[in-house]
Amino acid sequence: MKAIGFYQPSPLSNPDALVDLTLPDPVATGHDVLVEIRAVSVNPVDVKVRAGSQPPASEARILGWDAAGMVRAVGDKVTRFKAGDRVWYAGDLKRPGSNAELQLVDERVVGPMPKSLDFAAAAALPLTAITAWELLFDRLKVQDADPSANNVLLVVGAAGGVGSILVQLARQLTGLTVIGTASRQETREWVLSQGAHHTIDHHKPWAEQLNALGVAQVSHVIGLNHTDSYLQQIVEVLQPEGQLALIDDPKSLDIVAFKAKSLSVHWELMFTRTLFNTPTLARQHDLLRRVAELVDSGVLKSTLTRRIDGIDAATLKQAHTLVEAGTMLGKVVLVRG
Repeated sequence: MKAIGFYQPSPLSNPDALVDLTLPDPVATGHDVLVEIRAVSVNPVDVKVRAGSQPPASEARILGWDAAGMVRAVGDKVTRFKAGDRVWYAGDLKRPGSNAELQLVDERVVGPMPKSLDFAAAAALPLTAITAWELLFDRLKVQDADPSANNVLLVVGAAGGVGSILVQLARQLTGLTVIGTASRQETREWVLSQGAHHTIDHHKPWAEQLNALGVAQVSHVIGLNHTDSYLQQIVEVLQPEGQLALIDDPKSLDIVAFKAKSLSVHWELMFTRTLFNTPTLARQHDLLRRVAELVDSGVLKSTLTRRIDGIDAATLKQAHTLVEAGTMLGKVVLVRG
């Protein structure tokens, strides 16, 4: 099979940052399904691993943690899928990724693809939908929030991939007032189009902008990027006993100031279940199945904003360049011809 990978971590300016490869076709056994990849999306995790992860000597690392495709074969323990099924998933950090013609994935983290989407639109969603769902319902447990209270969610960096689907989920499935941060006119318009009630500019004082919206304090903050830069403002705008959840990788996170308000902090990494083979591993299958139902019923929509035809080293470098710039609206997807 053809694949794209790297042997040494390096910037995109290096011609060997991503290279085309030819590898043996994988074989499905056990709980694995063998998927013929039709479309992939690029996320910040792809950029981080490419730039900072050292593969074993003489081995190439295959990236890719968002994919949509068709099942070609199944292992002897697979019960959820059969050859010919259209599927979507985000995969497993410990295994070769989706930047290839074929990929082995544990059926327990694979879901049936929405019937209403093509492969490109579907590939934009798995990693971000899992992350957003787990942030809201597994980490913050917003479903347990007092429905009689005026609960307000502030999403920091709401125009990116996770933010775009998170805003949709929060608006459609919870009673929260949803406010997203966005600093440019196009990002503000995008966040509002995903369902946010309001936007504020994260480059300007938050409390003043929230007060102008009639919001004294918020009950929940989700930090999607630069969380450490905003800690002081997060403490200021969160109500006592409020909650922060984050997904980014701050070099340090001094939360001593959280004590006075008894603020809680929650981390989210959607790969935790596969990294540690947790007893809840199959919840990602259930989650993806539920998201597909919500897409097919018109409650949720794809966050695809940029389509690139072809999946090879050259097109993948284009997508990595877009993600590295840090100004993406929604998701970039590569589609096999």
